[in-house]
Amino acid sequence: MHRFPIRVYYEDTDMAGIVYYANYLRFIERARSDWVREIGIDQLEMKADGIVFAVRRVEADYIASAHFDDQLEVVTTMTQLTPARMVMSQKVLRGADMIFAAEVTIVCIGPGGRPARLPAKLRQLPLHPST
Repeated sequence: MHRFPIRVYYEDTDMAGIVYYANYLRFIERARSDWVREIGIDQLEMKADGIVFAVRRVEADYIASAHFDDQLEVVTTMTQLTPARMVMSQKVLRGADMIFAAEVTIVCIGPGGRPARLPAKLRQLPLHPST
């Protein structure tokens, strides 16, 4: 499990001071990027080898609104892992309250846009299904 703090800034909100819905996707992307860096995968090195991560699918639930200056936390858990894809559960919390939840499927794309295997370092991680 990975935890990533987020502060809601004015630029994240709409005229009413509520987080614009698409920004939750930005928040969870930042958390995934931080997690990948934390486990030792260099995305710039991957890119130099012609391999990049791509989001294949997102299922999102907007549960409650976040507002300007809220302190949030993105909790990321890998729930499925194959050589070709991983599925992650990502939750945005405000304190103990879940305000957004997503299931995200990640794949790798190689040269010419063809599917590629996930990096070996990632494929060797233990699976921790969310509860």
